[in-house]
Amino acid sequence: MFCTFAPKIFFTMEFTAQQIADFLKGTIDGDSKVKVSDFSKIEEGKPGTLSFLANPKYSQYIYDCNASIILVNKDFNAEREVKATLIRVDNAYESLAFLMSVVEQSKPKKTGISSRSEISEDVEIGDNAYIAAFVYIAPGVKIGNNAYIHSHCSIEEGTQIGDNVVLHANVNIYKNCVLGNNCIIHSGVSIGADGFGFAPAEDGVYKKIPQLGNVVIEDDVEIGANTTIDRATLGSTIIRKGAKLDNLIQIAHNVEIGENTVIASQTGISGSTKIGKNCIIAGQVGIAGHLHIADGTIFGAQCGLANSIKEPNQMYMGSPAFNLKSFQRSSIAFKNLPELQRITFDLQRKVDALQTLNK
Repeated sequence: MFCTFAPKIFFTMEFTAQQIADFLKGTIDGDSKVKVSDFSKIEEGKPGTLSFLANPKYSQYIYDCNASIILVNKDFNAEREVKATLIRVDNAYESLAFLMSVVEQSKPKKTGISSRSEISEDVEIGDNAYIAAFVYIAPGVKIGNNAYIHSHCSIEEGTQIGDNVVLHANVNIYKNCVLGNNCIIHSGVSIGADGFGFAPAEDGVYKKIPQLGNVVIEDDVEIGANTTIDRATLGSTIIRKGAKLDNLIQIAHNVEIGENTVIASQTGISGSTKIGKNCIIAGQVGIAGHLHIADGTIFGAQCGLANSIKEPNQMYMGSPAFNLKSFQRSSIAFKNLPELQRITFDLQRKVDALQTLNK
């Protein structure tokens, strides 16, 4: 196969405030003709760029910001004059994300298959694919349309990959795994490695249990760099539609992550645990195996969970994790422990003194 890369194109897109407001269905305060061609943070705004204000903590920066256009929520009330043109929208952060997505999608895409990749003869590859140098694709693999596979990826036997999937450099997908449409897999991710399955023998030696299942990743999932998702012992480890996984996460064998659940970095989920949809799991959370987590559950950072959660839409903190309100009350008591200890010691000395007098 020969590489047929698209030519490299340099271009600048420039839009007026009116064009952006029309696109976002927003309203303008200021010069509707001012133009921008790039983005900037509100604390580092530059002329010719578009910035945004969504978090009230950053309100102080809007008054001295040099950005030409700033997206704000419709209910924003300025305390003094703002130099920039404001575009008022329902949700400034969501509108910014939408604009950035449009700009990203408009950039020219590479197409073609590098002659330095190794692709087996019976691999099926859809239209408009890009496959970089040093990619290995094993027999029986099926890849959908508009796939974007970067250098040094390895895709093993029988794996199926949907349309519009992006695999960044050094992604490894083991045999018979399934990826849905519109998935983004970042560098260093491992999908389908053996689960941590060992059985202790009478002599104390651990015998490996063959891991015969696979990993199924549904549509619209994004997985951060160096995250690992183990294959099932039997059946499938499943990441449901719309889930978002941060960098450096461990998903063990036979785990199921529900739709639109988000998980932050350094979280570990043990084998066969089922997590519901629309859950939020903060960083460094540890979840034991064979648990069921209700829909809408929120775990704060460094939670440790050893029991199932049955009631939906509750927030938990601490290790072991317990309900947020109870955690907050316990935290107050914990912070007062040194003073309580001092009071206890003083009382003990007084009791000892009284006992001595009564002898």
